[in-house]
Amino acid sequence: MTEVKKKSYSKKPSKKERLAAELAQKAAKKQEQERVQSGGVFVRADGVAVSAVALDARRKALEAALADANAGEPTYAERYPDPSARTKASASKGARTKFGGKTDASPSIPKIAASSESGKRLAQCLWSAQVLLLDVLQFETAADKQVSVFLRGHKELGARDRHIVAETIYTILRHRRVFAHLAQSGSGALGRRLVLLGAQKVVDLPSLQAAISEEEFVWLQDVLSAPVDQLPAAVRSNLPDEWFEALVDAYGEAETLQLTAALNQPAPLDVRVNTIKSSKSEVVQAFEHAGIDALPCEMAPLGLRLLKKPALQKLDVFTSGAIEVQDEGSQLLTHLLGAKRGEMVADFCAGAGGKTLAIGAMMRNTGRLYAFDVAAHRLAKLKPRLARSGLSNVQTIVIESEKDQKIKRLAGKFDRVLVDAPCSGLGTLRRNPDLKWRHGVDSVARLSQLQASIVRSAARLVKDGGVLVYATCSILPDENQDVVNAFLAEHPEFERVSARELLLAQKIDLPEDAEREDYLQLLPHLHRTDGFFAAYLRKRVGSVDNAGKEKKD
Repeated sequence: MTEVKKKSYSKKPSKKERLAAELAQKAAKKQEQERVQSGGVFVRADGVAVSAVALDARRKALEAALADANAGEPTYAERYPDPSARTKASASKGARTKFGGKTDASPSIPKIAASSESGKRLAQCLWSAQVLLLDVLQFETAADKQVSVFLRGHKELGARDRHIVAETIYTILRHRRVFAHLAQSGSGALGRRLVLLGAQKVVDLPSLQAAISEEEFVWLQDVLSAPVDQLPAAVRSNLPDEWFEALVDAYGEAETLQLTAALNQPAPLDVRVNTIKSSKSEVVQAFEHAGIDALPCEMAPLGLRLLKKPALQKLDVFTSGAIEVQDEGSQLLTHLLGAKRGEMVADFCAGAGGKTLAIGAMMRNTGRLYAFDVAAHRLAKLKPRLARSGLSNVQTIVIESEKDQKIKRLAGKFDRVLVDAPCSGLGTLRRNPDLKWRHGVDSVARLSQLQASIVRSAARLVKDGGVLVYATCSILPDENQDVVNAFLAEHPEFERVSARELLLAQKIDLPEDAEREDYLQLLPHLHRTDGFFAAYLRKRVGSVDNAGKEKKD
C-alpha cells in the first residue's frame, strides 16, 4: 500500500509571537549598541562578528570615497531651489528612503529620454543604481538590506529592473578596486562611472548603448580595453590591502588571486532536498515541470544546483517544505556531523537554523535536537521554517552567551555538537561582497578569542565517545586551524579524525585537496562552494580532561 503523505502548511506566527520577536530584536539591537560604545566585538543581525574599533576605522576611511562618489552631483537644494518644490519632491511616492525613513538626498526617478522604450527603462535602472550607490558606499549596514529597502520604496521598478539595479550594486562591490582605477578617467560624477562599469557586466553592451549618452558609451568602450592584468596584484584581487596580505600569508600570491577571482563571482543557487517531505527524484521532476534546470551537486548527496535563480518562494516544491536553500558546502558540514536516529544533538550557534533543519532531517525527526543562539530574532526566523519542514524534534533555546547557565546544566549529555562559530565571513564574499569593505583584519584577533571561548564551552556538552564539530565560513587559519589546534593542546581528551574518511563512509568522495591536516577545507576556486572549514573532534571514552580528572565511561 502506498503511503499517503499529509500536506504541510506553514503556520504564521501569532500576534503574541510577533510582539515577542520585535521586543527581542530591540533588546539585541540595544545590546549591540552598548558593545559598540564599549569598543568590543559584537555580532550583527546577519551573523557576522564585527570589531567596533575596526568599524569606526572603516567608516572614516570611506568618507573620502563617498565624497568622490558625490562629485559632480547637484545638491538637493540646487536641484530644487524653490522650497515648495523641495517639499513636494520629498513627499512624492518615489522619494528615496533610507532604512525605512524619509531622506531628502534625491527626488523620485525622473523620466529619462532614450532611443527606445527598453532603453528608457534601463536608463531609469542606471539612475536608480547611482542613487542607491551613495548609501551603499557608506557601509552603515549590510548591502542586501539597503538594496531591499530601496527597491521596496520604488514600486515602479519591474522584476527585471530590480534585478538590474541589485546586480549592478553587487557587481560594483565585488570589483570596486578595479572599477575605481578605471573610473579615474572620464567626466561627471564618479558614482555614474562606477554604475556604468557595473552595469556592463549585467546587461549586454548594445542594450546599454541605448540607455546612455554617446560620450559615455565611447568612454566605456575605451576603459574596458585597458590592460587590467598589469595592475598591482592587490588591486586585481579587489580586496583591501590588509585582507589581500592576510590571504597571501595563508595561500601565497598565485593561489590568492585564483581564490579572489572565484570570490568575486556571483554564487550559484543550491538547494537541499528535505527527505522528511520528499525525495531527490521527486524534487527534480517538480523542477522540470516548472521549467527549471537543476543538476545534482558534485559532493552533497541531497543537493541540487539550479542553473538560474528563479523565485523559489512561489513554487509548491518550496512552500511544501520539500527543499531548503543551502549552499553545497554548508550541506557537507551536516553530513560530517553525522547525526543519527534517537541521538541528542546540539547546533550551538544555530542562527536562522539552516543547518539545524538539515540535521533534524538526518535524524529522521527522532531524538532531541537543540538549537542554541544568543540572538532571539535569529531563532525566531527558524520557527516558520520548522513548520514548513515537518520537523518536531527541534527545541530552540536563547542563551545570553556561550557561558550561560543553561549550558552548564546540560554538560556531558550530548552525542554530537556542531559549532558553526561567528567569523569574518570571508568565505561568503560571493554572496556578501560588502563584508570585505565593512570590517578589517584587526577584527580577526578578537574573533579568534571569541571562537576559542565558544568551542571550549560547547565541548562541555559532549559526552564520552561523543563528537564535536567546529566550523566557520572563514578561509583564514587564524579562525580555523589555529583555533582548533590550540583547543586540542588544552583538551587532550579530544582527538581529531580525518574528515575525508568520515564522509567516505557515507559514500561522499571528497577531492583530495578538500582536506588539509585531517580538516575539511572547501574553497570556491577549487570546489565551487562557499569557503568553509570544519574539524571533526571525538571525545575519548575514559579520557583525562585538562584538569587531570578521570572521566567516567
